[in-house]
Amino acid sequence: MKLVTYTYQNEEARLGFLFNDLVIDMEDFGEVANFPLPDDMLDLIDMGIEIIDEINDLIADTPEEYITKIGVPFDKVTLLAPIPRPRKNIIGIGLNYTEHVAESARTLDTTGKLPQKPIIFSKPPTTVTATNTEVIKNTKLTSQLDWEVELAVVIGKTGKYVPKSEAMDYVFGYTVINDISARDCRREGQWIVSKGQDTFAPMGPYLVTKDEIENPHHLSLSLKVNGIEKQHSNTKFMLFNINDLIEDLSTVFTIEPGDIIATGTPAGVGAGRDPQEWLYDGDVMEATVEGIGTIVNTVKEI
Repeated sequence: MKLVTYTYQNEEARLGFLFNDLVIDMEDFGEVANFPLPDDMLDLIDMGIEIIDEINDLIADTPEEYITKIGVPFDKVTLLAPIPRPRKNIIGIGLNYTEHVAESARTLDTTGKLPQKPIIFSKPPTTVTATNTEVIKNTKLTSQLDWEVELAVVIGKTGKYVPKSEAMDYVFGYTVINDISARDCRREGQWIVSKGQDTFAPMGPYLVTKDEIENPHHLSLSLKVNGIEKQHSNTKFMLFNINDLIEDLSTVFTIEPGDIIATGTPAGVGAGRDPQEWLYDGDVMEATVEGIGTIVNTVKEI
């Protein structure tokens, strides 16, 4: 199921799902199916991972004309980030693809050694923005704005000390994140100023539930700038896969429903190019993950 947070005709944000070429409001569908459903993504996640199977069963049992009657054409809605305001910081994973480790060592202050454990940083909730919005480049802070396409994992239930063999039981679904980075804003090895500025986490276009993704460890991901491909790889090349990350993170702190893990980016970032490439006013980025979709964002200098 592809879940969306959206607005229609300037109304408040709503939760919906895609059905053919329509967006079906989740709360309205609940009324049709006589099964109360929420109008907010986090509230839905809080209902448990099993709720998706229940909704799929309800869809199968509901006449199609009843569903389409409450639908809105997809091209008439405005998509927001699937989780417009996460409850906690997004969990970022640094240097999680071998070739990105190598390119970072050439141009950034990293050693080039493969990490023995996941490198963890975070991005505040205010970094989140949607597809078809502007990424703000504050020229008082940075002249080295960069891109990073990533698969993001959304957690579906609370866990502590989760063994990797059970890690996928804690996944609710997946989305796309562009981990925007200001390369000249690192401070003594700390990344949050580089990674944590407002609009530095474009996310979307959908939250795809895990039943739709057969193998999250074999998805192509790519990024274009102004139509030219800069990154192209596959999640099979992650140093620490999703199981590894959930085991490690849940050992450090409790993972909770709605937590978002950005699993790292492959090679091809601007900082790793020769000569280096940066983002400027009007540049358009397209970040894509197979099976999930593409988010498009334009750089706006201030």
